[in-house]
Amino acid sequence: MNPPRDLHGVPPVPAVFRFDNSYATELAAHGVAWRPAIAPSPRLVWFNAALAEELGFDAGALATDPGGAAARLFSGNDVPAGAAPFAQAYAGHQFGGFSPQLGDGRAILLGEVIDRNGRRRDIAFKGSGRTPYARGGDGKAAIGPVLREVLIGEAMHAMGVPTTRALAAVTTGEPVHRETALPGAVLTRVASSHLRVGTFEHFAARGELDLLRQLADYAIRRHDPELEGRPDRYVRFFHAVAERQAALVARWMNVGFIHGVMNTDNTTISGETIDYGPCAFMEAYDPRAVFSSIDTHGRYAYANQPLIARWNLARFAESLLPLIEPDDPASAVPRVVEVIDAFPARFEAFWLDGMRSKLGLSVALDDDLALAADFLALLERQSIDFTLGFRRLADAADGDRTALRALAPDPSSLDGWLARWRERCMGEDARDGAVSPGGPASAAGGPGGERARRMRAANPIAIPRNHKVEEALAAATLAADYAPFEALLAALVRPCDERPGLEEYAKPAPAEVTANYRTTCGT
Repeated sequence: MNPPRDLHGVPPVPAVFRFDNSYATELAAHGVAWRPAIAPSPRLVWFNAALAEELGFDAGALATDPGGAAARLFSGNDVPAGAAPFAQAYAGHQFGGFSPQLGDGRAILLGEVIDRNGRRRDIAFKGSGRTPYARGGDGKAAIGPVLREVLIGEAMHAMGVPTTRALAAVTTGEPVHRETALPGAVLTRVASSHLRVGTFEHFAARGELDLLRQLADYAIRRHDPELEGRPDRYVRFFHAVAERQAALVARWMNVGFIHGVMNTDNTTISGETIDYGPCAFMEAYDPRAVFSSIDTHGRYAYANQPLIARWNLARFAESLLPLIEPDDPASAVPRVVEVIDAFPARFEAFWLDGMRSKLGLSVALDDDLALAADFLALLERQSIDFTLGFRRLADAADGDRTALRALAPDPSSLDGWLARWRERCMGEDARDGAVSPGGPASAAGGPGGERARRMRAANPIAIPRNHKVEEALAAATLAADYAPFEALLAALVRPCDERPGLEEYAKPAPAEVTANYRTTCGT
């Protein structure tokens, strides 16, 4: 364990985490040791007790009362023993243009822990004040964007999408100034690591190849240890990162998620979703859907996400070329191009696996891609809600098409596709010996509605509906009322359970609200 670090002369608080800090000790030249800013009057407004237990947090050593020790810890006022606060350096392509130095301008890596499952996890603050990478910003965050990250991240986790997670949210007792004065806040974020494509771009662009090699070897030890020591480890590492990104973006697409700012500094090496700024969930299915106020040309539209992931990987490959072939980097180009060219097929394979689950199919057949694509085309033509369209298809698997047909302005438009899907399901059941003579419900759903059960487990009913998210954030921001936030979060952490009293969280916003809805980076 590293010795306590205290950059402001304040004694560290007890060791509530068992820190094991590798980044700050092994890669000290890849950023700067830096202490979070002091919050004048911190209050803990939300704490993820289940995640804290997973991380090995000693809750008994630090009571989680609103204005007590936990508030001081998660605001950054008190640095716990064993922590090594550190601002990481990175660059990034932002909307296609390269920024050679970004870095943790409003974030601090507090330290790393080995969780109860033996996994190394970063614990970091967001909104904890200016660092040397702040580029003129105030380094602060407002309570609304902090709670947005809690809601979206926890929803993604509950839906099985790899993601960073929120551990705590603290108000600071001071305003932050955006278009208007807003309550300041700090988010505590947990990640497998905060390594990004932009981290590699930073050192590659500066020609600091020794630091780039140290970074790559560290990343391999942390995320792909089976590659350590191999002469071809860097190109294999690239392949592993590409595979994780293909799987991740496929999961986004399967739940209708639009990241909104897929810059290379928001593309993780771990394959986790990071930075829930101008993100949103699609309602009526539209491949061109864009909600980010700064994405004026639709670069990061829903349907473009796999294309942008591939583009970001190409930028990552450029950074790795001097490591793959130090004597002649250009000669490594065919090896990385092979991986880049394979990305669309790998993405499609992951996406189609997810679609099969959503459609209740357990056997892969050649026509599954057309079946899935044609259902999406129906949703688009009929302006059917993406989430409810798949969820109500599960009812059709149970023999009741009423709810699904009610979503379509022209219900008869669904009939041809439903006939194809039912025939596909019956054929699959026949191969499995599961077809029952009990009529359409048992034929489509299998004995006991097993297909419908599987589909409901794969298709959420509660997602972070944009209007419900905004209602919760407005109540917290304007009135310090966290009840709407807590109620929404309670629905999102069990997204596939259709529970009495929570029907409002499954309802889409009015079309006119969605048509004009825009999100901002916020924090």
